[in-house]
Amino acid sequence: MIAGFIITGVTNKAVILRGMGPSLAAFGLSGVLLDPVLELHAPNGSLITLNDNWKDSQRSQIEGTVFQPGDDRESVIFSTLVPAAYTAVLSGKNNTAGVGLIEVYDGNQGSESELGQISTRGFVQGGNNVMIGGFILGGSQADARIAIRGLGPPLSQFGLNNVLADPTLELRDANGATLVANDNWTDDPVSAALLTANGLAPSDLKESGIFTSLPPGQFTAILAGKNGGVGIGLVEIYNIR
Repeated sequence: MIAGFIITGVTNKAVILRGMGPSLAAFGLSGVLLDPVLELHAPNGSLITLNDNWKDSQRSQIEGTVFQPGDDRESVIFSTLVPAAYTAVLSGKNNTAGVGLIEVYDGNQGSESELGQISTRGFVQGGNNVMIGGFILGGSQADARIAIRGLGPPLSQFGLNNVLADPTLELRDANGATLVANDNWTDDPVSAALLTANGLAPSDLKESGIFTSLPPGQFTAILAGKNGGVGIGLVEIYNIR
């Protein structure tokens, strides 16, 4: 699983990354990633650092904080980064597979720089194995303008096979209620116009897009394949200023 994030602004930003697997079983998930390995890559793709078990490094920064995982096999990285685009890669130790979770946290919300965009690429399946992108809005009482995209077909131009042919998107609130659903991004003319005006219009009419305003809180974007379709997909979440 590949998670990209962009730090905007001019000052360095402290971030915390977590790669979770075993602890997901407590939420009723089966086939979880038993031994996650987390890598942090620079904009040029070079490896900045990696972590297998969170106690291996930075233990003193992690232990006793809200970021300490419930299982010693899970991964955590603390890092301070210059504004740019970065990639976190979650894999299973010794090429194992399973349901996993990548988390990216803003470690200094008082900084002038901020997390302006997050995305996750992975294999989207059906049922409970769809792609789930959760995000938390905070630091301001004002509503945020948020754009969400569900992409599939254009990923083939990057050499990927078995891409998600017809993505669908749902945006849900903290209670799981569906706020907005979208199949083809042009279905909602108002949302489509705002996506286009902000340079975020998907290149394929079958792809999904949502543009909306949201208050502070927790939200979930769900990427699935239409009619149970499966394949490699990408969910992107943008904080628009």
